[in-house]
Amino acid sequence: MTRAGQRVTTPSGSRGVLTGELKGLTGLRIVAAVWVVLFHFHFTPLPGVAEVAATLGPLVTAGALGVDLFFVLSGFVITYTYMDKLGPALRIGATARFVWARACRIWPVYAVVFHLFGLWLMARMVFGSDSEIAFQAVQPELGVGQYIQQLFMVQLWDNAFFDGASWVGSTWSISAEWLAYLLFPIGVLVLFRLRNLPAVVLGVAAVALMAPIAWAYLSTGSPYYPWSWVVRILCGFSAGALMYLAVRRTRRTSSKARRSASTFAVVLPLMIVGGLLLGELIGPGRGGAVILLFPLLVAAMALADRGPALVLSAPWAVYGGRISYSLYLVHIPMFEIYWLALRKFSLLGPDTVLAYVVGVLVFVSTVGVAALAYHAVEEPARRRMRKLVPAEVASASKAPRHRAVGGSAAGWPSVGHQTATAARIAAARRTLAARTNSEIRPTQKAAESAEFAVPRRPALGTRNGVLAAALINAQRRAPANVDDYERALYVRGGYLNAGG
Repeated sequence: MTRAGQRVTTPSGSRGVLTGELKGLTGLRIVAAVWVVLFHFHFTPLPGVAEVAATLGPLVTAGALGVDLFFVLSGFVITYTYMDKLGPALRIGATARFVWARACRIWPVYAVVFHLFGLWLMARMVFGSDSEIAFQAVQPELGVGQYIQQLFMVQLWDNAFFDGASWVGSTWSISAEWLAYLLFPIGVLVLFRLRNLPAVVLGVAAVALMAPIAWAYLSTGSPYYPWSWVVRILCGFSAGALMYLAVRRTRRTSSKARRSASTFAVVLPLMIVGGLLLGELIGPGRGGAVILLFPLLVAAMALADRGPALVLSAPWAVYGGRISYSLYLVHIPMFEIYWLALRKFSLLGPDTVLAYVVGVLVFVSTVGVAALAYHAVEEPARRRMRKLVPAEVASASKAPRHRAVGGSAAGWPSVGHQTATAARIAAARRTLAARTNSEIRPTQKAAESAEFAVPRRPALGTRNGVLAAALINAQRRAPANVDDYERALYVRGGYLNAGG
């Protein structure tokens, strides 16, 4: 129970406003990642796997929707994290720091996986008995030009379809998201001009952005058509961004808002499951139209303080969300090696128990390999790369400050902001030292003079005389203590202007 006067603490990591890590959304990432992993694993050529997939139906076979859920999540979280930092005007320094921060986040572990799997593809090309080098409908091309495109994560940008565009099949979405990151500083200019619209208008617009993909599912049962990947990333990412603006306009401390969000956090997953099953009765793939609900689901998880949001905020779910990116990268290479082993070794025939045992071990071990990649590559490399481009002192001090969710600043001081505060403290120390040298001596000489101690006009009564004496003593007082001034400056610069 929350006592009166306390700030509300919720599973999403906010205390009255959206601040810090949104744990409910971090936990939702592992749900999306596991959904995609299950979807890819159902292509394993074993009768038992096919039977399970037939039983669960679209709950597994529609797992490609997990990618679209990732896009919506990214749009929401990136806007929450960086919109105020980038500001309402396009600034080269802020834009460069944003792009570098995103590259530090997604490129290191991507580069490791892509190079290792590239060696595997070249080995299959050299030593294989046929022209197939990957379990993709369209075979990827190996060459210097393709290598450079893969290295810079732009391999998808000149392809109408993502089939065969990436050496690691699933990384087409990484290339698509990298495009969204590069466009985001321009998109922020639009978001700033929309941020004061009513929450309902912003929420409806976010859902409407998912309509083109939903219509593709309803009309054809598939979202695959020329350049459909552009529609999926731009609409999904933008829908997440607009939904953040809607949440930003919501009174976060309202118990009614949190209660309603918690209810939606329960109802929406049930609606998604029901919609997938019902859509399959209408026609294959038609249930994919539930993609319309993804922005609402993300918003509900960000605002809710009980139910599924509480579960997804548990330490195990949050940790799973943190390793979800590595899981997304490593599972396809591991599955491809397993699938090739099923084809090459008779001991792993489709009717053998060993084939299923190895399959379960491979599926489960993807989580362990993802955790290893996260701790050994993803996080250490991200930290080291971020240190290569330190935040500029001036950038943080000039950063615009805007009203955050609930009417107060969103987020705690960044490294750049703390650096700017330290610079102001150093300047204040020099100023105070100069004032001390120039003011203390005249003050001491004046104190020795009897005239200085006499008020300018006589006190009228004892009470006024005491007040006048207090004012004179205040004039004689030495300049403020430097440490006290520094502490006040840090509090003001670091907390009152947090996230600026």
